[in-house]
Amino acid sequence: MTGPLSDVPPASTEFLATVAARELEGKQRVFAGVGLPTLAVDLAVRTLNPDLELVYESGVCGARPEAMAEGIADSVLVSGAAAVVPMPVLFGYVLQRGHVDVGFLGAAQVDRYGSLNTSFIGSWRDGARPDVRLPGAGGAVEVMANAGEVVVVLRRHDPGALPDRLDFCTSPSPVAARAADPRAVPRGFGLRTLITPKAVLRRRDRFGELEVASVHPGVSLEEVRASTGWDVAVSPDVVETRRPRVEDVRLLREEIDIVRLYLR
Repeated sequence: MTGPLSDVPPASTEFLATVAARELEGKQRVFAGVGLPTLAVDLAVRTLNPDLELVYESGVCGARPEAMAEGIADSVLVSGAAAVVPMPVLFGYVLQRGHVDVGFLGAAQVDRYGSLNTSFIGSWRDGARPDVRLPGAGGAVEVMANAGEVVVVLRRHDPGALPDRLDFCTSPSPVAARAADPRAVPRGFGLRTLITPKAVLRRRDRFGELEVASVHPGVSLEEVRASTGWDVAVSPDVVETRRPRVEDVRLLREEIDIVRLYLR
């Protein structure tokens, strides 16, 4: 896609959503969440991949919403959808059968191998009370294990969000699953792409570590390294992240999230 580039800052929702939307080019089916994933999938359908099939945890398959969804059970997802199925059918026959190319997940913490924490922040062992209780797993464990690949967008890039060791492992990567039980290695690649306000990190190998693939405009590689809780690897062909187009930003602001529910 060509066109003039915008100057929105790398930490802005528009920047993150646009970078995430590019991950859906050429994909067939995405398991979408709410928030930033909602913006990313809508933008991808409008600009890069009009045939992309949207699947939601509520059981909606092949969604074609006429307006932006405010939740996975929003009625706008049902109108025009190919099917609405019970959640056991969605997880058992669509997700676990390997029919989802990309899963969008959120997280509070991500480790070097792509495991996610969405449960607790702080100590929770031996009766201790964690500092923060998070929503928990939901369907993320199944998405991590069975989607072809997973994309995560974080709104923070610091050692607290990218620690050397998770406070709690909610959704294990293939690396963590194999370490726990070699017989339990999932079919999916796990987290392939992590998008933060500073950089894009990728895992090139299913059992490898995240490495810096691109650095956002105005951010140095040294800053990315200093903000990561482990000695993060850097791709030999690291580049600068391409900025959003002016048209991408216009679509997000004027046609997709006109009520500013997710944009901020």
